[in-house]
Amino acid sequence: MIKEFGRVTIIKLRKTGKKDVNIDLQWFSKSLGLFGDRDKEKSCFRIFIELLKSTRRNRPTPSDEIAFRTNITRATVIHHLNRLIESGIVLPTQTGYILRSDNLEGLIEELKKDVIRTLNDLKDIASELDEELGFEKRNKQEKMKILE
Repeated sequence: MIKEFGRVTIIKLRKTGKKDVNIDLQWFSKSLGLFGDRDKEKSCFRIFIELLKSTRRNRPTPSDEIAFRTNITRATVIHHLNRLIESGIVLPTQTGYILRSDNLEGLIEELKKDVIRTLNDLKDIASELDEELGFEKRNKQEKMKILE
């Protein structure tokens, strides 16, 4: 079954040359739009790190345990978990929450598939709209001539 996700934010950031796992995790998380300027305490990032830890333990983590481990209110944890679910990064289970994949590379591959599926859907609809609106299909060579 393919589950559709509503919103993925990807931000192109310059990576520092410094090799530090914490800095790299923050860059990775910020690149996925997990926290922004409004999230002064990096709550979403801290929740993401707890989910990473639970992935290593190979078990889902309940929201109250995440709240306890991060010292964040359960309401805030639930808010961020819902955002992470909507983006396709986290999956709810009967006993808690897990990352969508058992490693970060797999997570990115899953998100990539989602984006490609969405872009293919958009392309199909664009093609239908072009036809309905009377736009001509042009090949790449024709487009290059127009741009010259």
